[in-house]
Amino acid sequence: MIVYRPWMLERVKALRTRPWIVALLIGLAAQLLFTVHLDRPSRIMFDEVHYVPAARAILELEGPRNIEHPMVGKELIAAGMAVFGDNPFGWRIVPALAGTATVLGVFAFLWLLLGAMRPAVIGAALALLNQTIFIQARTAMLDIFLGAFLLWGLVVMLWAMRGEGRQVWHRWIGASALLGLATGVKWSAIPYIALAAAAFLIIRARDARIAGKPLSAGLWGKDQPHWNGLPAIPALALLGAVSIAVYFLTFLPAFFYAREPLGLAGLFTLQAEMYALQTQVLRPHTYQSDWWSWPLLLRPIWYFYEWDNGAQRGVLLIGNPLVMWGGLLAVLACYWAWFREKAIRPLAVALLWTASLAIYAVIPKSLGFYYYYHLSGIFVCVALAVAFHHFDRGRDRGWEEWFAAASLVAFIYFYPIIAASPLGREDAFRRWMWIPSWA
Repeated sequence: MIVYRPWMLERVKALRTRPWIVALLIGLAAQLLFTVHLDRPSRIMFDEVHYVPAARAILELEGPRNIEHPMVGKELIAAGMAVFGDNPFGWRIVPALAGTATVLGVFAFLWLLLGAMRPAVIGAALALLNQTIFIQARTAMLDIFLGAFLLWGLVVMLWAMRGEGRQVWHRWIGASALLGLATGVKWSAIPYIALAAAAFLIIRARDARIAGKPLSAGLWGKDQPHWNGLPAIPALALLGAVSIAVYFLTFLPAFFYAREPLGLAGLFTLQAEMYALQTQVLRPHTYQSDWWSWPLLLRPIWYFYEWDNGAQRGVLLIGNPLVMWGGLLAVLACYWAWFREKAIRPLAVALLWTASLAIYAVIPKSLGFYYYYHLSGIFVCVALAVAFHHFDRGRDRGWEEWFAAASLVAFIYFYPIIAASPLGREDAFRRWMWIPSWA
């Protein structure tokens, strides 16, 4: 029998008002989970074949390599290699840090959005257990950096809503810089900058309507309920200028290449070459899939399935079925909350997930892969936390805790084939193949 003493209850209550302490504990847990056996497998897997050599070329200032994507993700992988060496741990340590930043970003986003500790902790826990963050955090690829920078850009933008005076400007500039860094990882961040700008304008227009003011007051006025002291038109100009400037600054190492160094003219020519590479028609791939199939979890990707260090090991990029499929119900519940009650926050989260998927229905990519769903998988965790919080209505029925516990059981079940653990025999993977398309 557990006896709760008064001082214990006081400490629990204190944690609810001290998000930094809770965030520190979550961050330590996430980093430990992501770092244990980070060197498994002991050799390059899946698209690391592109990004590790590209990072090596940046580290040695050798010359351009893998110019299809901008440089930030490869620069960060190179930073890990510079500190820890050109080895599996060195390749993956900075992605692991970015994974922890992503989990903490979910916590911070929900804390700022809802002002409540419980959904923030639940959302972070589900992000930790959704499996795609775990796998991408242990792989030297780009998407984990894209998610971390984008999510924190949105977090700082939300934080700026609550600022006063110069705080708002400083935080807005910080958010703009983070979004510029996200674009420096992958161009797929660009639609999110446009969405952030559109959301900003919609909020300003709504505030003006509620206050009975003309739209021009929302666009140019400084006295605002959100982002007080920040006029809309200068804010949007600043968002564009800072994000673009930061994006171009990330190409600085390329100016010092030993072979084919960039000049100012070459910097702009490179953007055209990148666009041509990203829109080229590629040959069919074994693991290609359509955007509509990603939420249904129809076609995961084997990042690795080989004999390594004396054992059969595998890394299957597959989302936690409970989180991913349950998250779809949460998105529908968030839309329902808007339809029935005009609940703004659930609607915003549902629209964010919808937009993150719709982007890939529009952008000119000849092939799609399940790892493109990485960002949507993050927003699914946010939607789950928001839906539980909204429909629980403060009654503390514990549904979210039970759901998180069940998600943990599912994570433990899949752990051997997402963490390159020894599997015993060559056909051991069949144990986890629930449907034929997973094989």
